[in-house]
Amino acid sequence: MEKEEIEEESSNRVGLLKRCTTGGSTGSTRWVDGSEVDSESSQSWSLFGDEEITKQGYGSVRRRLVKKPKRLDSFDVEAMEISVAHGNHHKKEASLLSTLALAFQTLGVVYGDMGTSPLYVFSGVFSKVPITSEVDVLGALSIVLYTIALIPLMKYVFIVLKANDSGEGGTFALYSLICRYANVNLLPNRQPADEHISSFKLKLPTPELQRALNIKEVLERKSSLKTLVLLLVLMGTSMIIGDGILTPAISVMSAVSGLQGRVPGFGTNALVFTSIIILGVLFSIQRYGSSKVGFTFAPALALWFFSLGAVGVYNLLKHDVTVLRALNPFYIYLFFKKNSINGWSALGGCVLCITGAEAMFADLGHFSVKSIQIAFTSVVFPCLFLAYFGQAAYLMKFPNSSERIFYDSVPDDLFWPVFGLATVAAIIASQAMISASFSCVKQAMALGCFPRLKIIHTSKRHMGQIYIPVINWFLMIMCMLVVAVFQSTTDISNAYGIAEVGVMMVSTTLVTVVMLLIWQTNLFLALLFPLIFGTIELIYMSAVLSKIFEGGWLPLVFASWFLCVMYIWNYGSVLKYQSEVKQKISMDFMHELGSSLGTVRVPGIGLLYNELVQGIPSIFAQFLLDLPAIHSVIVFVCIKYVPVPVVPQEERFLFRRVGPKDYHMFRCVARYGYKDVRKEDHHAFEQLLVDSLEKFLRKEALDVALEINLNQRDLDSISVRSRDESEIQDGGGDGDGIDELKIPLMRDQRLETSGASTSEASVTLPASVMPVDEDPSLEYELSALREATESGFTYLLGHGDVRAKKNSWFIKKLSINYFYAFMRKNCRGGAATMRVPHMNIIQVGMTYMV
Repeated sequence: MEKEEIEEESSNRVGLLKRCTTGGSTGSTRWVDGSEVDSESSQSWSLFGDEEITKQGYGSVRRRLVKKPKRLDSFDVEAMEISVAHGNHHKKEASLLSTLALAFQTLGVVYGDMGTSPLYVFSGVFSKVPITSEVDVLGALSIVLYTIALIPLMKYVFIVLKANDSGEGGTFALYSLICRYANVNLLPNRQPADEHISSFKLKLPTPELQRALNIKEVLERKSSLKTLVLLLVLMGTSMIIGDGILTPAISVMSAVSGLQGRVPGFGTNALVFTSIIILGVLFSIQRYGSSKVGFTFAPALALWFFSLGAVGVYNLLKHDVTVLRALNPFYIYLFFKKNSINGWSALGGCVLCITGAEAMFADLGHFSVKSIQIAFTSVVFPCLFLAYFGQAAYLMKFPNSSERIFYDSVPDDLFWPVFGLATVAAIIASQAMISASFSCVKQAMALGCFPRLKIIHTSKRHMGQIYIPVINWFLMIMCMLVVAVFQSTTDISNAYGIAEVGVMMVSTTLVTVVMLLIWQTNLFLALLFPLIFGTIELIYMSAVLSKIFEGGWLPLVFASWFLCVMYIWNYGSVLKYQSEVKQKISMDFMHELGSSLGTVRVPGIGLLYNELVQGIPSIFAQFLLDLPAIHSVIVFVCIKYVPVPVVPQEERFLFRRVGPKDYHMFRCVARYGYKDVRKEDHHAFEQLLVDSLEKFLRKEALDVALEINLNQRDLDSISVRSRDESEIQDGGGDGDGIDELKIPLMRDQRLETSGASTSEASVTLPASVMPVDEDPSLEYELSALREATESGFTYLLGHGDVRAKKNSWFIKKLSINYFYAFMRKNCRGGAATMRVPHMNIIQVGMTYMV
C-alpha cells in the first residue's frame, strides 16, 4: 500500500513538472512573462528617511515611507544593508606629499607611451613631406606643439579627467557612469536597491533642468541609442586593445633602430630579430605582475624625461634657437599652403606625438586627478616641448637626418646611455599598454561584454594589477607578426594613428553625453567641447585613414575582430537573460507543489546559480525533475555586476525570501563593481553567505514582531483617535506622533546612530518585541539552517545551450548557433570561475530558444 502511494505521489509530481517545463497553460501552472513578478519583487518599506536623502544630495526628491499590502510570508528585508554606511566611503583628501609621490609614480605607468613618441614623430612626418625650406620644419613643429597643448593638456588634463567614475577612468567607466543616470544597459537586471550602495553617489537631475531629463528619457526609450552607446564603448575598448598590440611593436623597434648605423652590419633583419627577442622576454615576464616587473619604472622614466629635456636644450642652443618662432600658429597655415595634400598626409605622423594620451584617463583608478595633472604640467609637457624644439633645431641645420633624427641629435658621448634609457623607456611604455589591455578585458567581462577568461591577480595590495594568460599570449603573437611583416617603424606608425585617434573620438562623444546628462553644463559650452576637439580629431582621422593601404588596415582588422567578439557575446547574453525572464516559474505552480516541492527534502544547502534578480529560474524545474531529492534550504544565487567601481563588503549581499516560510527558499544577489576582485574561495563565500542569511532571518523576525505590535496598537487606539480627532483639527494637538507609529522597523537602525531624541522616543521598540531570539519559529529556522550548513553545500549549476529559433534571420542563426556557442563552449564555466570542488557540483543541461 505504501509503495503504491509513493508511486502515485511521484507520478503526480512528474506530471506537474512536465506541465511546467512544456509551457502548458492549463490551470495555474504556466510560464510567466517578464512583467510578472514573484513574492519578492515588491518593496514594502523604504530604507532611508528624508534627512538621509538630503544628505546624499538627491535634491528636492523625497522618498516617503509608504506601507504596501503584502502577504505575511514574504518580507523585503535586505541583509547587510547599512544605511549609515552611505557617504562614508569617500576618499580622504590626500596630503601634498602623498600627491607628489603619486605624481612621481605616474611617470612610470601613465606617460611611458607619450614619453617615447620623440623616437618616431618627425621621422614619420618627413617621410611624407621632404624638407626643402624652413617652413616645413617650423610648420611641422608648430602642429606638434599645438596638438600636445590642445589634446592632452586642454582636453584630458582639464576636462576629461573630471568625468571620472568615483576615481576610475576609461571608456567602461564613462559607460557605467551613464548607466547609473540613465537606464541604457541592455541587460534588464537593474534594481532600485542598487541605488542604495554607498559608492553609487547618484545625484538625480532636478526637475528644473528639463534638458537633462529629456536626454535621459530619449536614451531610455530608444533601444537603438542604447545599442549605439554600447557599440561606442566596445569600439573604444577594441581600439585600446589594438594599441596594446601596436605600442610594444613600434616602441621596441624605434628604440632598437638606434643600433642601425652605429653597429656595423646591423641591418633590417637584425633589427627585426632583436625586436622579436625583446618582445618575447617582455611578454614572458608578465605573469610576475607589473609591480615586480616595473619597480624601477618611475625613476627610469624620470631620468628619460630629464634626458629628453637636456638634449633638447643642448640642440636648441647649439644649432638654431630661432625655431621658437614655431609658437606662432601662422606657420601651420604656411605649412599646408606649401605642401597641400602631402601636408595633410603628414598629419598621420604628427598625431603620434599624443600617443598614450588616453592612458591619462584609463589609468586614473591607480592614481588621482591631481597627481596626473601635476606630473603632466610640471614634467611631461615642458620636457616634450624642449625635445621637439631641439630636434627641429637640429633639422634646420641637417635636413637630411629626418629618418634617424632622434639618435642623430644625441651627442656622441651620450649615445649609449641614451640608447639604454630609450630601450628601457620603450619596454615601460609597452608594459603600460599591456596592463591597460588586461584591465579593459576584465571590465568588459564584468559588464557581460567579453567571454569569461582566467584572471590571475598578481598583487595582494593592488586589485588593479592582473594578468590574463590568453590575452597576454595573443598580444605577444600579434606583436611579433607585426614586427616580422612590416619591418619598419614608418609602416607601423601608419597603423598606430588610427587606433589612437579612434579611442579619442569615442571619449569625446561619451564625455559630451556626460556633460549634457550628468554635469548639466551650459548648452553652448557642452557643444563647444565636441566642436573644438572633435573637429581636430576628425581631421587627424581623415589623414590616418588615407593610409589604409600602407598599414592602416591593421588596427581596423584588430578592432573589428574584438568588436565582433564583444558584441556577439553581449548580444547572446542579453537574449539568454530575456529568455530566462520570460520562462520564469510561476509562484502559483510552487504553491501547488507544496513545501516539499513535490519531492523529498534532505539536510543541506543547495546554491542554485542563475542570472535572474527576481523570480524562480526555469532550470529549477529541471532539477526537480532529475533529482530524487532536493536540499532542505535552497538559495538562488545571482552574481551581479552593478555600474559602480567597487561595492563595499558590508553591502555585498541582498537577501529575500521566496515563497512561504516553510519552503526555506531564499534569493541572494551578490553585487560586485566592475573593479571588484572576487578573490574569496568558496569556503569564505559560503561562510559569509550563511552569516548574512542569519542576519536576514533575525531582521525579518523583528519586522514581523513590530508589525504585529503596531497593528495591535492601531486596533486599541481607534476609539482614542476618534475622540481626539476634533482636537487635532482645531490645533490643540500634533498628529505627527500618531503618524510615527507607521514607520517601519528599519527606523531603529537610524535611531541607534543618530541618538535618541524626544520625537524619536515615540517609535522606540516596545519591550515585548525586543527579545526576537525567543521567537520559536525563528529559533527553529536558525537551527534548521545550522543543521543544513553542517550537512554541506551543493552547487546546482545549469548548463544552458542557446539556440536561435528556426524562423530567425540567417545572421542571427550564424551569430548565436556558431559564434556565441563556440565562445560559451571554450570560455571558463561557472565551476572553474568559482573554484568549487567537482564533488560538490550538480549540473543540468537546458536549451534556450531565443
